[in-house]
Amino acid sequence: MSNPLKSLIDTGTKLYLDSVEPTEVDKNLAYGAVGATSNPAIISAIVAGGGRDEAIEALLTEGKTDEEIAWTLTDQLVSEAESKFAVIHQETNGNAGWVSFELDPLLEDPSMNLKEDEIVAKYIELGKQWATGHTNRMIKVPATAAGLRALEPLAAAGITLNVTLIFTDDQYRIAREAIWRGANGKADPAKFKSVYSIFISRIDVYTDKKLQLSAAAQGMVGIVNAKRIWKENQTFWADKSLPLEQELIFASTGTKNPEDPAWKYVQALAGSDIQTNPPETNEAVAESGLTFERTVDDMPSKEVLDEIDRTVDSVSMHAFLMKEGVDKFVKPQRALLKLIADKRSELSPAE
Repeated sequence: MSNPLKSLIDTGTKLYLDSVEPTEVDKNLAYGAVGATSNPAIISAIVAGGGRDEAIEALLTEGKTDEEIAWTLTDQLVSEAESKFAVIHQETNGNAGWVSFELDPLLEDPSMNLKEDEIVAKYIELGKQWATGHTNRMIKVPATAAGLRALEPLAAAGITLNVTLIFTDDQYRIAREAIWRGANGKADPAKFKSVYSIFISRIDVYTDKKLQLSAAAQGMVGIVNAKRIWKENQTFWADKSLPLEQELIFASTGTKNPEDPAWKYVQALAGSDIQTNPPETNEAVAESGLTFERTVDDMPSKEVLDEIDRTVDSVSMHAFLMKEGVDKFVKPQRALLKLIADKRSELSPAE
């Protein structure tokens, strides 16, 4: 493990990897990562690189559809990562060692014209399906209107949940309360675990494009938002006497502004719960030569906080980022299906 990453982990941060690509999982296990996550863009990159051609050929001979192949490959890759983190899961009694599996993004595709009740029912069905038989798989559900409604019954079924696409405190609060209602008195308290993925850099992209902020405040909104939600999460769970930590995941931690150091968000949130970082971010941290110290409790000046509170309309920000987020949620799944269709033409066995 590199000294910078060791110092980050020593602050109390759990390091997760935003990938299930096998060589990246191995590299990040050596870095000290204790979990990982998956999404269609990650699966697409693995498929595009030819790493699953043999498996695709086998599935083609079985007569599988493009969609069936996509989900079989996703299940296989996530399962492989789960096996690599299984020891950590056992050693921590389920507090770490998780790999997240994202449910079908196409449920949120407006072109599908699905009613909200249909989407809710499908999330519940798929959540139960993809969780069955797995001990260290988190089911990732988006904090959309339908996704939030699916959380309570999924938690009541004892499914470990990662609520994703959270941008604002109201989304976090609705998700947390739904999961706690579902789990309380129904799920085994000794095994109850929930996480809430707060997106960070996308907020700063939004404020840079849409808002006029001072130099001191610009690029700080995502961090302030994340730290405030983190503090509320700490307070809410403090008196629940649960064996496992109910944690925030800081996601979208790769910097978008080329002038920012690659570790901007990593450093700003050191000492917090879980950071799920892209492979290139963890590699940059490993090579940074920095020593990280706990900063999650530190806030900018009152002047900066007042400016952010005065300028940022959280309702407008929520609406914009969720629309954009759903689009970024759906398109990679469409791209994955197209990629598999192309592979079908390339790899289909001769008649």
